[in-house]
Amino acid sequence: MTDTAPPSLCDREPHVPADRLVAEMVPPPRFDSVRFDTYIPDPNQPSQTEAVRVLAGFAAGLGGAHAVGGGKRGFLGFGRARTPKTPAGPRGVYLDGGYGVGKTHLLASLWHATPAEPSLKAFGTFVELTNLVGALGFQKTVQTLSGHRLLCIDEFELDDPGDTVLVSTLLGKLVDAGVALAATSNTLPGKLGEGRFAAVDFLREIQGLSAHFRPLRIDGEDYRHRGLPEAPAPFTDEEVTKAAYATEGASLDDFPRLLAHLARVHPSRYGALTDGLGAVCLTDVQPVPDQSTALRLVVLADRLYDREIPVLASGLPFDRLFSEEMLNGGYRKKYFRAISRLTALARDAKGLVA
Repeated sequence: MTDTAPPSLCDREPHVPADRLVAEMVPPPRFDSVRFDTYIPDPNQPSQTEAVRVLAGFAAGLGGAHAVGGGKRGFLGFGRARTPKTPAGPRGVYLDGGYGVGKTHLLASLWHATPAEPSLKAFGTFVELTNLVGALGFQKTVQTLSGHRLLCIDEFELDDPGDTVLVSTLLGKLVDAGVALAATSNTLPGKLGEGRFAAVDFLREIQGLSAHFRPLRIDGEDYRHRGLPEAPAPFTDEEVTKAAYATEGASLDDFPRLLAHLARVHPSRYGALTDGLGAVCLTDVQPVPDQSTALRLVVLADRLYDREIPVLASGLPFDRLFSEEMLNGGYRKKYFRAISRLTALARDAKGLVA
């Protein structure tokens, strides 16, 4: 145990330059080492095995051909490039399934399997892509990405019509440039019936791009709960505080104060907010008070999960963060994903308490 107080996320206000946004368009650290052969299909869900087969073939089909106007370019896509061949076959694939069936694992595996330099492949969430457009402007984003062979978009946001139109327009430009696309998505608000998948919504919302996507349905249960114990009970404030002092690289924050701080930091910076952390320790976890706060917490949970940062907490268990109204509303899928991911990180953090 050290006498030095752990850092607080509330003291951090990171500023992320545009070039870092571009350079970080790669699979997150949690998915650095995933490959198709590390994906373990559920034997009761043959669609999972079929998805691996189709995606491996899709990746192989992208070899040996740059995007139209592609080739290796400098930052922001400027500079001369080789005139490529136009790749044959489908230009896009959409992974259609519920949360926790391994869509991001498969999407990252596709990125790794595509035979191209990392600088010619891009991977990011829908939010990260819209942040890139905000940082560079629309035309420079088109120039930046049009030299790529593959763009992977995780968690395409179908619940924001304005951003959906913006990104669909961007993707249209990239398809015209010969860039291959792969995506996963969330369902639309009010379209979240039990057992329902998002392919119809996705293909309708991207309108003219739908012909470029082959939907791949991936059935299954949330793998994070497959055969695993229930989420661990929260610890006491004293246990969490002691663990924060004893754990190198751990932060320590009061949960309500952290939620207030997230409102002052743009979600595009939540990844940078966690730079250098080995664990996040939270005291006095309480129900999230409103939907805006809840959606910000979802983004933070995604960034923590991507970076495999354990979360040790006192107060309420994570499955009681969101109200019944929230869990039954239009963003239900996001909240259940956040609960699932925070629960996994809470399991990872159990060993921090002596």
